[in-house]
Amino acid sequence: MIPKTINCKGKLIDLSTPKVMGILNLTPDSFYDGNTLHSNNDILNRVDKMLNEGATFIDVGGYSSRPNASHISVTEEINRVLPIVELLAKEFPEILLSIDTFRSEVAKAALNAGACMVNDISAGNLDPSMFDTIAQHQVPYIMMHMPGNPQTMQKHTSSYQNIIVDLKLFFAKKLATLNALKVNDVLIDVGFGFGKTNKQNYTLLHHLDLFNDLDLPIVTGISRKSMLYKPLNVSPAEALNATTAAHTIALLKGSQILRVHDVKEAIETIQIVQLTKNAKAE
Repeated sequence: MIPKTINCKGKLIDLSTPKVMGILNLTPDSFYDGNTLHSNNDILNRVDKMLNEGATFIDVGGYSSRPNASHISVTEEINRVLPIVELLAKEFPEILLSIDTFRSEVAKAALNAGACMVNDISAGNLDPSMFDTIAQHQVPYIMMHMPGNPQTMQKHTSSYQNIIVDLKLFFAKKLATLNALKVNDVLIDVGFGFGKTNKQNYTLLHHLDLFNDLDLPIVTGISRKSMLYKPLNVSPAEALNATTAAHTIALLKGSQILRVHDVKEAIETIQIVQLTKNAKAE
């Protein structure tokens, strides 16, 4: 059975009903909402809105991972995220903060400042100290699949033998290492848009249910991504309807956390899917 709870700050979060993770980008060059938060007040208002709309987690990121994004130093990333983690932990004492980073130094700083989860786009590949850091802090760990790094990932789209089999093997090997380190709460993210063509992205979405075999909660980060807006010839700002459609598919395939820009709409999508599932079970 897929784990139904994860432990954040000593609180058991029940995933039998899917949850929403709100995105808080502190980068100036994110593909959708970069450079929109200009003050601490802007950040507090954004987070307050997401929490009021029903977000269970807030994912704080200071390194843009979109294709061809600019590389920044560890120091710059820490300087971006640490004051905000401290601010949010102070202003919202019950908040469940995830730190979106592939660097163990950033993860440590954020966890010590009040974060309670790590969301790593590289599943430990870009920092060999990450797994030890997770084991030391015993926090939930989202490991995402991405070949290469944000600057090179799109050069690896032809490297798959069978993308479903390859990713399941990838996660299984990572899980074995984490199990040996006695990490309790591991979640997976197939990495839509990270080193995948559009066809590969849709293959993953169509077969997302096959990853339930790993008995790990599935996190889906598909909100307003290019796999949705490019086929429709619209902009990321116009991709909310497509995002809702993709979220519906992901939920029906077993996703337990949606990582989103638009919390209210994601919560409503979960509610409708749950009503449908419950009706089917009667």
